[in-house]
Amino acid sequence: MEEGDRRNGSSGGSGSFQRELARGFSYYNKHLARLHQNLRDTKRFFRDIKHTYSGGPGGPDSELNAGELGKGQLNCISFSRQEEDYLKVIVRCRPCLFVLGQNCAARSRMVNALLGDHLLPVGVCCNPETCKRRRIRFRHGQQTLVSLSLPDQYELVHQLVAHQGKWHTIPVEDLEVPEDEEDPAHRLAELEVTLPHQLLQDVDIVVSPCRGSQPAATTLEDYIDHVQSVVVYTISEDRLSTQDEEELTDLKTKYKLPIFFIRTTPKDKLISSSDGGRSALQEQLTELGFLKRGLCSCGAAGSGSPAPNVLLEQFEKLRQLGSFCRQVLQMHLVDAAMVLNMVHSRCLDLFINKAFDMRRDLQITPKRLEYTRQKESELYESLMRISDRKQEELKDMIVETLNSMREQLLEDAANMEFKGIAIPQNGEPLGAQEVKNCIFQIKELIISRLNQAVVNKLISSVDYLRESFVGTLERCLRSLERSQQECSSHITSNHLKQILNAAYHVEVTFNSGSTVTRMVWEQIVQIIQRITWVSPPSITPEWKRRVAQDAIESLSASKLAKRICSQFCKRLKSSHEAFAASLKQLEVGHSGRLEKTEDLWLKVRKDHAPRLARLSLESRSLRDVLLHGKPRLGRELGRGQYGVVYLCDSWGGHFPCALKSVVPPDEKHWNDLALEFHYMRSLPKHERLVDLHGSVIDYSYGGGSSIAVLLITERLHRDLYAGLKAGLALEIRLQIALDVVEGIRFLHSQGLVHRDIKLKNVLLDKTNRAKITDLGFCKPEAMMSGSIVGTPIHMAPELFSGKYDNSVDVYAFGILFWYICSGSVKLPEAFERCSSKDHLWNNVRKGARPERLPVFDEECWKLMEACWNGDPSQRPLLGIVQPMLQGIMDRLCRNQESSKNLEDST
Repeated sequence: MEEGDRRNGSSGGSGSFQRELARGFSYYNKHLARLHQNLRDTKRFFRDIKHTYSGGPGGPDSELNAGELGKGQLNCISFSRQEEDYLKVIVRCRPCLFVLGQNCAARSRMVNALLGDHLLPVGVCCNPETCKRRRIRFRHGQQTLVSLSLPDQYELVHQLVAHQGKWHTIPVEDLEVPEDEEDPAHRLAELEVTLPHQLLQDVDIVVSPCRGSQPAATTLEDYIDHVQSVVVYTISEDRLSTQDEEELTDLKTKYKLPIFFIRTTPKDKLISSSDGGRSALQEQLTELGFLKRGLCSCGAAGSGSPAPNVLLEQFEKLRQLGSFCRQVLQMHLVDAAMVLNMVHSRCLDLFINKAFDMRRDLQITPKRLEYTRQKESELYESLMRISDRKQEELKDMIVETLNSMREQLLEDAANMEFKGIAIPQNGEPLGAQEVKNCIFQIKELIISRLNQAVVNKLISSVDYLRESFVGTLERCLRSLERSQQECSSHITSNHLKQILNAAYHVEVTFNSGSTVTRMVWEQIVQIIQRITWVSPPSITPEWKRRVAQDAIESLSASKLAKRICSQFCKRLKSSHEAFAASLKQLEVGHSGRLEKTEDLWLKVRKDHAPRLARLSLESRSLRDVLLHGKPRLGRELGRGQYGVVYLCDSWGGHFPCALKSVVPPDEKHWNDLALEFHYMRSLPKHERLVDLHGSVIDYSYGGGSSIAVLLITERLHRDLYAGLKAGLALEIRLQIALDVVEGIRFLHSQGLVHRDIKLKNVLLDKTNRAKITDLGFCKPEAMMSGSIVGTPIHMAPELFSGKYDNSVDVYAFGILFWYICSGSVKLPEAFERCSSKDHLWNNVRKGARPERLPVFDEECWKLMEACWNGDPSQRPLLGIVQPMLQGIMDRLCRNQESSKNLEDST
């Protein structure tokens, strides 16, 4: 293909409209690049997580997955197929401006205006039904080139008129399909024009042919899945034809894309509207459902709204196309950023919830092991005591049972029918073996009856132990064994059951092979040996009664009871030792598992959650800046360690606002800020917390010297420090205390600990109602690393140990309440005397607290002391503090009112 020589030597337009339009597409591509980078970082994060916990490459810690991040949870830490496909389309698709319209002349004029040059011939309007003009695609290139190509396939070798010399506009011969063209590839080919034009660096322009060559819907169909579409429909006539209406209806049905309708007719040829307001074209588009009655149709919608269809009837105001394009493309980015942020938030919440589970596991597993050991020991000792006590009881029970059953046993023995032995009817004697069998069956009768009688009296002794120990103990053991995956069978639970079986079965049943049975049998053998006869006896009722009588009298109740208890103790001790050994093994297994859990908990807190939180902050900030723009900084309101607070007149429909700009000095502060933002954004709105409206990352903060995060919140009147300094009535101060308690309680109900309750972090509105702000140190308990944070005079002593919970907020409130009751911002003497922060911390650890002032009410002072108690477990719950405060407020304010009324009356 040869290069065409343009007379002007360049196709780049230089008009302000073209530059503004180019800036709009450049703005889109700049934010698209940030979205794309965030998406790549997110995918890399997901890959790292899966490799770490599923044994993939680079996953040396894959064993951590054993019981902490199962397959189902790993699957949740990823994109769904639908999310991934959608985001892939957004980041890979280049913007494309489709120029459709009634005829070639209207489309050509539009393209020439876009590129600032007469590239396409604008002559007499063609017949759209018979026109054979090709589809045209304008792309960016270093040189001006014209060629034929099949869309996104390959270039066709074809000699064009534009290759043969200079041309003012693209030759008509190259724009049209020759009547005699037989090659289907050449008939379907589009004319591709590359130009070194600024606008084309960021967007392609596709000009559809007339309907006679290809329907507009087909043009979109060829591109719609590969580009971000912006549709312009050019109109040169006063009305749309029937064919135009059908074409537009088809587009609306298939693609539902916003359309920028524009009249390309010169201003002096426009026909004025007949009804004094709306033109015939406007009425026609309204009837077709493209425009809405009562709404302005000449411009784009407000920020944050989906781009509507627009009708521009004055071609000279083409500049409005820039805002339309920006809005259409912006909404693609907003939707993509929202999808990406939803994924971030979902996965981040999963990590935080898992951190709660792991922290609970680390805290409760050692307690469960200790509880199990203690309760089993109590059970064992109780059973051993029962054994000692039961020996004498068993002896008395056996004697009592035998005495009460003697006559019935003798009668039953005399009348019993022997099994398997034929007794002669004539009284003839039996052989020695048959006699032994008869004696054995009499013995079985005595043992079974004795057993049945003793069972009913012994079973209650063990059942009460079963009810007292087994329920909670077995549940605790099941939980321990379930969480210890290395233990394939419930060995420890089985040993616990053996302990109970030792108590139950040995005391209650005489098995055929038991020691007790052998002992009884030996005694009866002695009876047989004592029975002497010259000849084998006749098996008569008297003989059976005598054998039974001798057997009963020969039984030693004390020996029998001793043997029962001895056997029980032996089995009990053996089961106890086996339980202790298996519990030790279970404890060792848990020790190794808890080490891995603690490592994973550390990774979640220090690496996974902060890394994901930063990605979430970036995606949410991208959404916010696209919707509402970068906020304008007003006068400075305050300054802290890491940021400056400015006034911001309005942003995102909120006004006035406060804007906190934070320049994180390192990765740790970036991550902490990102987590703070996530916690704040995840909180439901509450009237005692300052609202967070949004965030924007300013990549050009300080003239481009640093990157800042701008957090936009609601603006209140002043902080509590300024309020106390100006002077506040007692009733107002007590109401502020109630408001603060309500706010802290809400944070705690959401699993968060503020960790920095102080005067400057309590803001007051114009009616002096309080809201808590600055959640910079606010974290869920499960995500706290034990770091020392806060303001020294408000910090509870245990904060220095690194092991603390939400009671640190109760302590801080106690100090805050001291200021509220004093009505002053003057430091307490105990703190004022400290020469340095370290000196102050040491004094607080040693028990230094604010002094009691004469103005303090007794009940207020007791509440302060309770709140700042050095033992966290002794501090009152805020659910108790709140009604106490309410009672104090009602009493003091009522007394003040009574005193005032008394003064007025005198």
